[in-house]
Amino acid sequence: MASTEPEHEHREDEEAPANEDEDTGAQVAPIVKLEEVAVSTGEENEEPILDLKSKLYRFDKDGNQWKERGAGTVKLLKHKETAKVRLVMRQSKTLKICANHLVLPTMSVQEHAGNEKSCVWHATDFADGELKDELFCIRFASIENCKSFMEKFQEVAESQKKTEENKDASVAAGLLEKLSVEEKKTEDKAEEEVPVAAEKETKSDLEKTEKKDEEPASST
Repeated sequence: MASTEPEHEHREDEEAPANEDEDTGAQVAPIVKLEEVAVSTGEENEEPILDLKSKLYRFDKDGNQWKERGAGTVKLLKHKETAKVRLVMRQSKTLKICANHLVLPTMSVQEHAGNEKSCVWHATDFADGELKDELFCIRFASIENCKSFMEKFQEVAESQKKTEENKDASVAAGLLEKLSVEEKKTEDKAEEEVPVAAEKETKSDLEKTEKKDEEPASST
């Protein structure tokens, strides 16, 4: 006997999809709460005057060869208060410091022989946590970037030289001013002592005169 149940009811049951992603409204609190931590880079009181991507090498004296220090961004940072400028370079991924030294008036940068995209310079570096004399070589993606780095490096070295000269002049002026003040104090003290001595001498003479007047005239 043929079934009298409507076929469309079975179709509706089969075609109704299971709503597995239905939002139940339940809220799950995170197991661990992470707090935002302020990270100090040590560059907060400095302003960048140069920022270029590059690759840095140092000369290994023992192996007599160049060794790569890392690829990243080289910066020249000027301190807002002291006006000192330092060179800092970090690796792009790990942010490990590759170079960290002041740009001094005695420094000079030169083009690397045979490569217009590279230049070299000597520095007393502190990247490893201790001062080391290093010979650095840096390579840029273009000749223009290399020239910009060399020009800014030399410009900073010259400006630091003028700063040192001005500082020495200020110190010398301060010493001269102090010396002048001390000399003036000595002169003032001498001038004060002279009237006192003169007053004592005048008083002594006056006493002698009065004593002479009081002596009786000798009888003849």
